[in-house]
Amino acid sequence: MEQKQAKWYTVCHRDALIKNAGVCVLWGHEQVAIFYCHRTDSLYAVDNYDPVGKANVLSRGILGSQGDDIVVASPLYKQHFNLLTGQCVELPEVNLKTFSVRCQGDDVQISA
Repeated sequence: MEQKQAKWYTVCHRDALIKNAGVCVLWGHEQVAIFYCHRTDSLYAVDNYDPVGKANVLSRGILGSQGDDIVVASPLYKQHFNLLTGQCVELPEVNLKTFSVRCQGDDVQISA
């Protein structure tokens, strides 16, 4: 079976990233929150829309960890979302859309 190559889209410059914090980028009509975790030197990308607070605010959340999982705490009602899976820790039936993310040279790129 032939595997499809992922299509990558440049959404910002590496200099726009902030250590241990999020930035919001516009990709088409979607707001995407991109987080740079300095401790693990990893990038994460999730939907910026908080489905509990019903607002585009997750890029302003607080980055942290719960056990081995990297999470963001929503700035509204403080629910924690796993940045790898998108699942809400407190409400497991609630999930965020996640995106593949990478740095390619100085470009930050995402793929659905």
